[in-house]
Amino acid sequence: MTVIDVSRDDTTPTIATTTAAIVAPRCAATAPGRPTSTVGVVATATTVAGRTLKQFLRTPQLIVVGALTSTMFLLIFRYVFGGAIGTGPVRYVDFLIPGLAAAGAMFSGTGGAVGVAEDVDSGLFDRLRSLPIPRSAVLIGRSLADTALVGWSLLITVGVGYLTGFRFQGSALDAAAAVALCLAYGAAFTWPFIYMGLTAGSAQAAQGLSMLAFPFVFVSSAYVPVESMPGWMQSVADHQPITSMVGSVRALALGDQAEAALGHSAGWYAVRALLWSVAIIAVFLPLCTRRFANS
Repeated sequence: MTVIDVSRDDTTPTIATTTAAIVAPRCAATAPGRPTSTVGVVATATTVAGRTLKQFLRTPQLIVVGALTSTMFLLIFRYVFGGAIGTGPVRYVDFLIPGLAAAGAMFSGTGGAVGVAEDVDSGLFDRLRSLPIPRSAVLIGRSLADTALVGWSLLITVGVGYLTGFRFQGSALDAAAAVALCLAYGAAFTWPFIYMGLTAGSAQAAQGLSMLAFPFVFVSSAYVPVESMPGWMQSVADHQPITSMVGSVRALALGDQAEAALGHSAGWYAVRALLWSVAIIAVFLPLCTRRFANS
């Protein structure tokens, strides 16, 4: 049985022949030699995710740069722009931190796009395509690893936010729900960045493509109230996914005063944000899988 061996110190897995079924276990298949059962998907996805996480740990600058980027944006908006931005009855720091937390996937996504492009260049994906494993599971594993990086960014954002005066005003259940939503949104947004990495052709091009996602963060309610934008821009901001995602996390963070301050409840925002997340995955997961299989 052919498997991926990730126990070595290098970042590119080797192909080994063994009787132990790790990545391509014996399972039902729709085509010869290409398992598609749940067991095969889970085994492949977890192996690829583990390999990518090990790569993150061996490249600590990825983790450090992500933390520094989140901290830099937080401090700039908290202390440079915060005094000029009116947020009504809500303190700006309490308005800002949930926005940064919910939009954190955009900052982590650049590294994801570059990492996928590097895997393409290194020939890793060519080796994986030669194995009898589910195609989508390879990319699901990458998405899981990138989501873990989003979780790290979320931890840094909230931690630094507390040092700068942020206080979560909701319940412990609200806090758990806010973290879960941030990770769900982060997982959804890994897929557009994976697609960028697959189509870019090089790591440098992938980095440039990933920057195209940043306007979605700035033209949203992440940093400023939508009401402060020009009329035409308000329509754009109100009808894009980041605003709904930020609104759901911010409403949970504000607790009882959320509906009065934001105009809607956390549930109202969360339903729309989760629908956006499902739509993003429904569009980009098949695109990524097709691109991976046909490259």
